[in-house]
Amino acid sequence: MSPQDLYLDLLVRILANTIYEDPTMEPWAADPKYSADKRVNGQDWPRAAHTMVGVKRLNNLISLVSSVIQDGIPGDLIETGVWRGGCCILMQGILETFGETHRKIFVADSFQGLPPPDPARYAADAGDIHHTFPELAVSSEQVRSNFHRYGLLKENVVFIEGFFEDTLPKLDTGPLAIIRLDGDMYGSTMVALEALYPKLSDGGYVIVDDYGAVPACKLAVTDFRRNHGVNTPIELVDWTGVWWRKPSSIHSE
Repeated sequence: MSPQDLYLDLLVRILANTIYEDPTMEPWAADPKYSADKRVNGQDWPRAAHTMVGVKRLNNLISLVSSVIQDGIPGDLIETGVWRGGCCILMQGILETFGETHRKIFVADSFQGLPPPDPARYAADAGDIHHTFPELAVSSEQVRSNFHRYGLLKENVVFIEGFFEDTLPKLDTGPLAIIRLDGDMYGSTMVALEALYPKLSDGGYVIVDDYGAVPACKLAVTDFRRNHGVNTPIELVDWTGVWWRKPSSIHSE
């Protein structure tokens, strides 16, 4: 492995904490012990790790961010729904290894957990209970602290604090190369896609974390793609994570 690959591999191991193997804290867990399989596939809520997306989705993120850099796809990177910040920390680490100091990392979250469902606007979110879990609320101060622990809290890291419907449509940014969605709900997913997809560069990537885990999220993706004529194939990462690449004259459907 190259020094770059060794660094990113170690960063993944630390972010997912496959090194110290912290147990899960999810309320419904029958067995709170650490499970290597669940951690690789992002199927638990770690007590200490800085991400719950799992090793496979972290490695996929390395692949896609590296791709836009190597292919010269212009734009910044954003994650909507960051929890403890692990994926954004990894994206910043990737940029550092490539010397891509001009790209911004947008860290977008309410930093107070998920909003209650609004079934009058988004019927698919009726009965959603994500807002009832205090474990999902992580302050912006804590996420900044997590960045700092890795030595990756730099000027290009921009925090966007507030619920997506209040912040994302107003986000003043140029092109985006990576859009990573981790908002769980129909409304959170749809608002992010409507606000951000028009800013995605040709050849850029959309990554959706909850596509397989939350039916409402999958429906939002399906509705958005149908409404906007997006026919690019959806690629699977694991049991829930997916991605697709926006076509360009070089990278066609």
